[in-house]
Parts: sequence; C-alpha cells; structure tokens
Amino acid sequence: MDAQGRGHAGDIDPADQWVFNPRTGSYELRLPGAADSATGGASSASATPHPPRQRSGDTAGRPAAERAAGGAARTASGTGSAGRPGSTGRAGSAGRTGAAANAAGTGTGRRRVTAEPRDPERRVPGQRSRRAADPSGPGSPHSRRKPKPKPSGKKKALRWGGGALALLVLGGCTTAYVIISDLNDNIDKVDVGFDNPATSGKPVNILLIGTDARTGEGNTGYGDAESVGHADTTLLLHVSKDRSNASVLSFPRDMIVDIPDCETKQPDGSTEAIPGQRGVRFNESLGQNGRDPGCTWKTVQELSGIKINHFMMADFNAVKTLSTAVGGVEVCVAKDIDDPKSHLKLDAGRHVIEGEQALAFVRTRNSVGLGSDLSRIELQQQFLSSMFRKLKSSETLTDPGKLYSVATAATEALTVDTGIGDVQALSGLARDLSQVNPKNITFATVPVLDNPAEAVAATVVLDEAKARPLFEMVKADKSLAATKKDKKKKDDGPSVPKAPAEQVRVDVFNGGGPIGAAQQTVNWLQNEQGVPLSTNAGNASAKQEHTRLTYGPDQAGQAATLAGLMGLPKAALKEDAQAGGEGVPMTLVLGADFTSAGTPLEAPDNTPEGVQKINGGDQDVCAQ
Repeated sequence: MDAQGRGHAGDIDPADQWVFNPRTGSYELRLPGAADSATGGASSASATPHPPRQRSGDTAGRPAAERAAGGAARTASGTGSAGRPGSTGRAGSAGRTGAAANAAGTGTGRRRVTAEPRDPERRVPGQRSRRAADPSGPGSPHSRRKPKPKPSGKKKALRWGGGALALLVLGGCTTAYVIISDLNDNIDKVDVGFDNPATSGKPVNILLIGTDARTGEGNTGYGDAESVGHADTTLLLHVSKDRSNASVLSFPRDMIVDIPDCETKQPDGSTEAIPGQRGVRFNESLGQNGRDPGCTWKTVQELSGIKINHFMMADFNAVKTLSTAVGGVEVCVAKDIDDPKSHLKLDAGRHVIEGEQALAFVRTRNSVGLGSDLSRIELQQQFLSSMFRKLKSSETLTDPGKLYSVATAATEALTVDTGIGDVQALSGLARDLSQVNPKNITFATVPVLDNPAEAVAATVVLDEAKARPLFEMVKADKSLAATKKDKKKKDDGPSVPKAPAEQVRVDVFNGGGPIGAAQQTVNWLQNEQGVPLSTNAGNASAKQEHTRLTYGPDQAGQAATLAGLMGLPKAALKEDAQAGGEGVPMTLVLGADFTSAGTPLEAPDNTPEGVQKINGGDQDVCAQ
C-alpha cells in the first residue's frame, strides 16, 4: 500500500514516491512497482530528492517486466494502492497503475477492485485530502469544473516584469524578477551616517553619483589611472509624492562650493572626521582627503536646502554593462565626432551605442557645444533619458532574460547607503519610479555663472537668482515639466494698487532666518529694489517658523509692493487694525522658511527662464 493511501506505508518514505517529470515541469506520484513507462520515463530522467528505500518483498531491483507483472498481480488481488477498496492515492495515480497493468499484458487501463477481508476492529482514518479523494475533481472526465488554464508565455512575461525589481543608476531604471539572494550579494553598501528607511508615500530624493575611478576591467586607459574617484557626475533625482512626475538636477563638477565637515566610517568600524573646505570644486566632495559619498550628500544638501533620502553610486562599468544589457541606447549627434580624449567616433545622425562606445559618449566634452563640462552634461542627459525610455519599453519589460541581465549588471555596479542596501528596498523605490511617464521627467542643469574671480574662467559659481527658485520647486514637490496639475493661479497678495517702492517703509527683524539675514535683506531692498525706507531692526523677540509681514489698514498698498518684491505668499501677510499710521513702518519678521533676499518664499509654478533642461520623453534631442 502506498504511503499516501490509508494503510501502512511500511518502510516507504512518502517523499520518495514523488519524482520530478521534466516533460511537465512538476512532481508526480510514482508507485512502488509501477513501470518506468508509467511516468513517461520521469524516474530515469530526473533525480529524486531521496532514493527509494529497499524493503522486504519490494519490487526494487527486479527486472522491469517482473516488476510490472508483480504490480498487475497486486492490482488484481486488491493489494495495490489503486486496487484497495476506497483508496484513491493522488490525482493521476489510477492512470499510472493502469499503465503498469498494460505493461503486464492485461490490455486495459481500468482499475479492477476486488474485496478483501478486513479486520472489523481496524479503524480507517479519514481522507487526508478532499481534492485527492474526489473522483470528479478538476481534470477528471466527470468533473464539472474546468481546469484552471495555464498562463500563456506573454502573460508570464508580463507578470515577470510587473512584479519586478527596478533599479535607478545614473538616471537609468531597470527591472527584473530574480533570485533575491544572488542580487543582494552583488550590492556594495556604505554607512554614511544617514540611516533613512526606503521611502514610500512621500516625495523621495536620491543622490546619484558617477565616480571617475578607473578601477574595473578595461578602465585603466581612461585619463588619470591613479584617480581615487571624484564626484565626476552628480545628479539629484526627485520623485513626486504622487509618483506622477520626476526631476533630475545635474550639479556641474567644476562648480565652486563650500564642502562641510563630514564623518566617514572606517573598515575597522571607527569614525574619522574629515574637515571641510571653502571655495573648492564640487567634485572634491568625494575621494579627496578620504571623503566618502556621505560628504557629497552633505554638500548637496547644504547647497540646495533639499533633504536627501538615499544615494546610489556607480563607476565607469555601470554605463558599459547597463547599456549592453538593454541592447543599446539610441543617441543623436548633429555633426561628426572624433574625440581622441574620450575615444568617441560617430558620424552625424542617430546611432545605437553600448559598452565602450556608450562610455565614450557620456565622457565626451571637447567635441560638442562649448567644449566644457556643461556641454558634456547635456550629452549625459540625452543618454539617460533615452536609456530610461528603453527600459520602460515593452521590448525590455516583456523579455525576462533581458530584465535579469540588466538587474544583474545594475546591482554589480551599484554602491548604496545602508537604508536601501538590499534588493527588496531597492525594488520598492523602483516600483515608484516605474509609475512615472517619461514625458513627465525633466532633466535640468543647476544654473551657474563663470567664476568672476578668474581672468580665464575654468570654474563656475552658483547662479543664485535662478538656482534658488529651482531648488524651491523641488522642495515644494512641484514638477519642472509644468504638468497641468501644477499649473495653479498664483495669488500675489492684496488686490489693491501698489505703492511706489520709494514710499515703502518697513522694519526688518530676523526671527529664524540665516545669521545676518535682516541686514542682507535691507541691503538688497535699498541697493537693488529702490526701497530706501527699510531698516534693520535686529533680532525678533522670539523665533518663528514662517515669515510674516504685519501692516495697518492704511499700508495695504505698501504691503502689496513689498510682497511682490520679496515673493511673499498671501499667507505671509497679516493686516492689523492697531498697526499703521503716518510715518509708522510695517513689521517684517524673517522666519525659518526664509533663505535669502530675492528668493521667493513660495516656490514658482514654472522653471526659471534660462535654465537648461530637456524632457525625458523628447526623442528629437541631438547634440550640437
């Protein structure tokens, strides 16, 4: 009697009776004494988890014909599992028993049931499986229920891609449903002192760093082979709270910045404090003096005021392996390029590039635009937006093999913070990004000006007038793509005639803004906006979160003028019936939300004019 039936199993382990059938791709019950043909040769074509055990009187080791005959004899006498009255075994066992009978020459596949004496004291246990005991279950000729159809190959592929991993590296997104443990082993993690969990249901900001370290196979021939790896390409990816849009800000590597003090974790677990520097190139925030990605993280966060949640860093190999894994990335150049430094050779027109050629494309700068790092950033934005479209295409999402290759390449090239240091956390971020339509992704370059301290400009400085509103848009979770959802009517304050700027009288207090904010605002109002009656009134009696302008009923015109100059929202204006009067100044208290004079407290609805940007869905971008 087989171990799945009602009687004794003897020395048979139930697990030994289930063998893998390579034809069906599933495990099937193999009865003791059933001929090899009963499972279509599955027993010989596959390796069982445990070999069947020998027992006294078993058929193992006898010739196949003798085993088949023995099986038929047991069936005829009612001792086989299929022949036992009331026994059913597993679904499909009757067919295999019939096959054994055919092998013995019975000529029939039906089960012959012969009654046998039973011990009246013997209690028969109940059925172990109703599904197994139901002769009219799914798949039976008598079944009223139709078997559940197997998914088609296309549906399997869609399921594969739909629940897959999507990793963003240097602006590129990739998905794959894979063996989690294998991919986890690929990922390098760095403890940068920010232990943020994977973010969901909120806006998320991810710092993407491309290092120029020449480590890795085939990279020693590029430039400075001894480079410790600087922040050669740095982007800040912002994904909106509702996942309807995303913005990618590129930070020029030659921008002069102040790098703050930062702490780095050493291999032995200790912490080393790295002193900051003032007035140095942005790319020195990584690698130089032992700085790690956490130092770049702090530099961007203090420069922009945007809170960063996570970082991802990749080297040269990321571009080569990812571009190859997706089957190439389409790019366009308006003229022939033969750059001896980056080794890029392309004729004018469109090309699909991968591997070494893709790396050469994103490194080129001398042969395009003005030959500067800003021109190279435009090439990188074109490449990344094209890669994202390729990864979002059905050509990639419905190809499990390509998904696996891309995920493997991405995880092998990635270094991330501990908060997203496993595939499960990364896949959550990836699913968020996968919801964004490429048309609602904007790549923009942080606005800069030539460094005025240099006779021949080799570096640049932040263009405060354009950069601050751009940063405020990201902080306010507003799309740089200017989607319809973000186009709101702007309320500039009281709908009253504005007073001339020279008549505006105001005392400025610092109630939570940066040190020296009151004096800086007064200087700006007097020297740049023509408001001579503005006065630095020092520090407020208490700190407050929001900036507030208090005015009397007779000062509404002055309030409207000042609100327009400083970009104060209507919520920042408060009319006080007890205030005002001839010669009495309004009161402006700068709160913690104030950053600098000239920077609107309310984020603009549109990207400032003159900011270089491209749309992620634009397929007609061509490098000049």
